[in-house]
Amino acid sequence: MFILVSQSDEPYFSFLMACNDANESLLSEFRDHHKETNDLQRRRQQRGSTASLAETNRPEENGVEFPLHPESIPVKPQFNFKQVFMWLGAYLGGGTICFFLIRHQIKGQKTNGILDSIYFCVVTMTTVGYGDLVPNSMLAKLLATIYVFTGMVLVGLILSQAADYIVEKQEILLARTIYMRKKGPTEILKEVETHKVKYKFIMAGILLFVLIIVGTLFLFVVEEFNFMDAFYCVCSTITTLGYGDESFSTKRGRIFAIFWILSSTICLAQFFLYLAELYTERRQSSFVKWVLKRNLTPSDLEAADLDHDKAVSVAEFVIYKLEEMGKISHEDVSVVIETFKRFDVDQSGALTTSDLMSSQSS
Repeated sequence: MFILVSQSDEPYFSFLMACNDANESLLSEFRDHHKETNDLQRRRQQRGSTASLAETNRPEENGVEFPLHPESIPVKPQFNFKQVFMWLGAYLGGGTICFFLIRHQIKGQKTNGILDSIYFCVVTMTTVGYGDLVPNSMLAKLLATIYVFTGMVLVGLILSQAADYIVEKQEILLARTIYMRKKGPTEILKEVETHKVKYKFIMAGILLFVLIIVGTLFLFVVEEFNFMDAFYCVCSTITTLGYGDESFSTKRGRIFAIFWILSSTICLAQFFLYLAELYTERRQSSFVKWVLKRNLTPSDLEAADLDHDKAVSVAEFVIYKLEEMGKISHEDVSVVIETFKRFDVDQSGALTTSDLMSSQSS
């Protein structure tokens, strides 16, 4: 029997596969009840002879190419930074042109037309909204309203994924630094894969801390804020409060702000996202431990007995526990078994190469 589970459930999957031969009865409730046992044994014998014939007449030895389906091979998609930069460039470029053309309809502290337009785009799309530059006409307000919603979509769907990809790439470096002399490369990779969310959270926290320090020092040195005002402006910016009493008002400050505001606000959002994921993961882990350690009751045995033979096999027990953990559902098992039956052309209860060839040729 085959059960689809996620990557984190591979130990359960491997264990269940090892118990396959001893748990053929689990399929009984999904097979047609009118089939007799002797018919099943006869089909198995036919399947055995067919499998032997298939082995002696392999497709590649007879010049027949076995049809491959690349779409059936799972491939992890690679993140495309070129596409991200194209979207970001198009968004900022279009916004800059629009706001530059109506720059006289925007009031506030101005430095340079193009620079102020880019700065206004970033402050708007990240929802910081200092108030140092504000729309002053119906057209400017309409453009700003449209721009802020499209900017939130861009940040949420594209830039956040880019940030997640960057943080994920730094996980191994962080784990290697922590366990430099304690673990080898293979153990480090296993550690990162096992505690992926934890290392993402730590890495995002480190990046956020660095961005806060850099922003505070820049405002203190370049914008000539006192240290408390600099730190206050940084915090109100990255949390997108943007009170407006403190902001970037010089050319150098706004050039810095274009890059710093974009990166720091996204980094903070990812930090809290990983924090929520870490909390959920730990609660789930605690629940799984409780499920595995708690004592069984007669009602548990009755629920786990899928074929109603008054005995719970290893496969049934594993399925019941996985369902209780919330990792799979009974509907998942039913769908997978239906898929198995579709490939099991000779209805023998086991898949062979001849079954696969027959199902793909039909």
